[in-house]
Amino acid sequence: MATLRPFAALRPTRERAAAVSSVPYDVVTVPEARALAAGNPWSFLHVSRAEIDLPDATDPYADLVYEKAKTNFERLRCEAPFVQEEAPSTYLYRLRRNDHAQTGVAATWSLDEYQSGGILRHETTRRDKENDRTRHMVALRAQTGTVFLTYRPRQEVDEIVERETAAEPLYDFTSTDGITHTLWRVSAANSARLVKEFQDIPALYIADGHHRVASAARAREELRRADARSRGEANHDFFIAVAFPSDQVRILPYNRVVKDLGGRTPEQFLEAVRSVLPVTEGASPAPRNPGDVSMCLAGRWYGLRLDGQAGSPGRTGSADRAAALDVARLQARLLEPILGIGDVRTDKRIDFVGGIRGTDALDRLVATGGAAVAFSMHPVSLEDLMAVSDAGGIMPPKSTWFEPKLRDGLLIHTIGEGL
Repeated sequence: MATLRPFAALRPTRERAAAVSSVPYDVVTVPEARALAAGNPWSFLHVSRAEIDLPDATDPYADLVYEKAKTNFERLRCEAPFVQEEAPSTYLYRLRRNDHAQTGVAATWSLDEYQSGGILRHETTRRDKENDRTRHMVALRAQTGTVFLTYRPRQEVDEIVERETAAEPLYDFTSTDGITHTLWRVSAANSARLVKEFQDIPALYIADGHHRVASAARAREELRRADARSRGEANHDFFIAVAFPSDQVRILPYNRVVKDLGGRTPEQFLEAVRSVLPVTEGASPAPRNPGDVSMCLAGRWYGLRLDGQAGSPGRTGSADRAAALDVARLQARLLEPILGIGDVRTDKRIDFVGGIRGTDALDRLVATGGAAVAFSMHPVSLEDLMAVSDAGGIMPPKSTWFEPKLRDGLLIHTIGEGL
C-alpha cells in the first residue's frame, strides 16, 4: 500500500516558472551552479545552493549559507512571486527530451512508510549530505527538492493521467538543457481517485533522491522537538515526490574515471587488466550488452568482458543480485585489486560521470589528463533495481543515473511555521 497525500503547493507563477526552475542542487558543482544562475535573480539555485551568493572560500556547510538560503527564499517568495495554493492538490509532472517522455504523479508521501520499509530504497546515504539537507529544510521550513519515485504500472492510474493531461497545464516550458517540463493540477475528483488507486500499489521505489528522503525524516524529528505541543498528523510527516510508472523510466549509465594508474604505465596497466579479464581492441565507447565495459586508455578504446561470460548477470532474485551488477563486478575484478580503490565513496582517485554527458566527456578527460583511464558502463536495468530493493539489498554506490531530471523550485512543500 502507498499513501498518497495531496498538498497545498507553494509554487512560482506561470510567467516566472521557467526562470525560477533549476537543476537539482546535487548534480552541479558550486562553479557550475554559479554560472547557471548568473544574470538570473529568480534561479532557485540561489536557494538550493546559496553559497553561490557568498565569497568563493565560504564553507558550504557554514551557518551563514543556510541563513542566506532562508533570506533568498523569502525574497523569491515575495518578488518572483510565488503562489500559495489554498487547497491541497495532486499534480502531474511530464518530462520530455527528444523522443522520450514520462509522466508522474506529484504529491506528498508518508515518512512513516519510508521508515518502516514500505517505500523501498537501494542506496545507503552519507551523514554529511543528510546533515546539509536537513539543515536546509529546517532553516526554510520547506522541502524544496523533489524525490523521484517509481512503481510498477497500474492501468487505472494511467487512465486518470491520460484524462487530466488533456487539460490546460499550469506550466509548459523547455529548459536550457533541452528538457520540456509540463505540469498540471489534478481535479479534486481525480485526486481522490489517485489516493485510492495508490492504496492498491504494493510498493514505491526510490529511484533518485535518497538523501532528500532521509533528510526529510531527520527534519521531522527536529521540528517535533522544536514544537513539543504538536499532535496528530502534520506536513512534516510527509515528503514531496513525483512517482513515475516504471515502464516510462529511463536509466543511463554512471561511468567511472580514475586519476592515475597506480604507478603503472598504460602498457603495464593494460597487461594487468588482460591478466584478469578478456580484452578486445577497438571497442565501441558505449558497451552494447550487460557484462561489457568499454575502457578508454591512452587515447584508445578497449572492450572488457566481466568474468568472460555473455548475457545479463545476477538473475537470482536475492540481495546477491547487487553483487552481480556490472559496477560491482568491475569493482571486485579490476578497480580494487589492480588500482587499489577500495571504497569508491571516499577514494579521491576515482570520480563519476553521468551518462547524460556522453562518452565524449570520457574521451576528453583522458585526452586532457583529467583522468588516466575511464570506464564506460552498460546501464543498470530497472528490473535489477527493483529486484535488489524487493530483497532488501543495497546497490553499489553510483550505480544509476536517471535522466531526464526533475527541476527544483516548481513545487515546494512547506513543513512548519516560520515562513
